[in-house]
Amino acid sequence: MYMSETPAPRAEPRWPAIMAVLSVGGLYWALPEALSPGPGWLALALVAPLSMVGMVLHRQRKLRLNQIVGYTALGLITAAMIGALVLLIAALLDHTEKPRDLLRSAGALWISNILVFASWYWRLDAGGPNQRDLRGEHTDGAFLFPQMSLGERDWMPGFVDYLFLAFNTSTAFSPTDVPVLSRWAKGMMMVQSTVSLSTLVLVAARAVNIL
Repeated sequence: MYMSETPAPRAEPRWPAIMAVLSVGGLYWALPEALSPGPGWLALALVAPLSMVGMVLHRQRKLRLNQIVGYTALGLITAAMIGALVLLIAALLDHTEKPRDLLRSAGALWISNILVFASWYWRLDAGGPNQRDLRGEHTDGAFLFPQMSLGERDWMPGFVDYLFLAFNTSTAFSPTDVPVLSRWAKGMMMVQSTVSLSTLVLVAARAVNIL
């Protein structure tokens, strides 16, 4: 679909999404070296410049390039999360790491899971933030927010709305008050719930083993 370069009458703030991506990079830096897929600083060193470039491109209304840069940054932190989860599972099975390091890594990955999927929902829903800004309203998308059911045509979801959705998915393993309409969104929420459940099971298993 062609993406117009015309400035939107109302632009959604980008800084919450940028802070989420940078926070994930910081969380990987806090992982023990043996449970980190590569140098701990690498994820943050990659996504920080990409976030800055994406912000500049957005201000210059180069929306297609902004979208590509956003997908690239999200892809990098998603790959890092998957790699760290694999290392965590392997360390738990092999009993090669201290319980404190395992628990700390599981907590960091659980938080990362929320931030990563909130970023994906924000980036993909209804064509992404650029398309939502250009339309100036949000009446159709992968998620049915309560405001949409109430017919609030001047309302648009922000990053916090997707963060709340991702948090509920990782804690309640369901979208709670936001029905899911799109198949791709249902698939992503299944993956997020699986990652969250796996992490929590690892924490519970280690806690029982310590006791």
